[in-house]
Amino acid sequence: MTMSVAFLLFFTALIGGALNSVAGGGSFFTFPTLIFTGLAPIAANATSTVALWPGSVASIAPYKDTLNAQRRTLYSLAAISLAGGIVGSLVLINTPQSAFKAILPFLLLIATVIFAFGGNAAAYLRKRFENGVGISFFTKYILPIFQFIIALYGGYFGGGIGILMLALFAVMEMKDIHTMNALKVILASSINGVAVIIFIAYGIVHWPQALVMAAGAIAGGYFGAFFAQKIPSKYVRVFVILVGVSLTIYFFAQNIG
Repeated sequence: MTMSVAFLLFFTALIGGALNSVAGGGSFFTFPTLIFTGLAPIAANATSTVALWPGSVASIAPYKDTLNAQRRTLYSLAAISLAGGIVGSLVLINTPQSAFKAILPFLLLIATVIFAFGGNAAAYLRKRFENGVGISFFTKYILPIFQFIIALYGGYFGGGIGILMLALFAVMEMKDIHTMNALKVILASSINGVAVIIFIAYGIVHWPQALVMAAGAIAGGYFGAFFAQKIPSKYVRVFVILVGVSLTIYFFAQNIG
């Protein structure tokens, strides 16, 4: 890895870490950069997950007192998330490179759509269920199934899982956005954490790139968010969506070519 490549990876992860702490979408930057610098898609996905995970874990600390009233929900969803993350990451490892490359544009498309419209979906669901009808049934029977699916997707690819979980929580009794964010951060860290362990165990992580990007992601999450928050969030979101659309088109074109 040359110094120029190392600088590119660090800078890209710096942006990704800052975006994750503000609006999400950091993997839109780290994952394709690893592919553009020579990594195979599955290795790039695994290395990107490892690189961004420390920043995700670091963001848990501010929420430690927020979940006192939701600990039972947290424990049950965490167990489901760990199981889904394990299944998803094992499916990824056993996916042929050619197959993953073929479905990659669709994964990017899904992640972009989730990022673009997930907030509106969450608001709609919150309004739809605000009278409490169906919440108890949903929470008891449907939520675990959807959380497992989200976790499986997260272990496999992961783009947009935070927004998916916020939409899911919107139909529950939760009204406090801080509680919802706390659950999202901890569950996403659990999903990615178990995926990180499996990716490391199977030896598909490229450590020089992962360590450089992890340093950039941590720095971005700590310092970059300070500057990013000075930019109106709608502009940050539009920027990430444009990146997602551009990458989706690029990888679709690559498959066609």
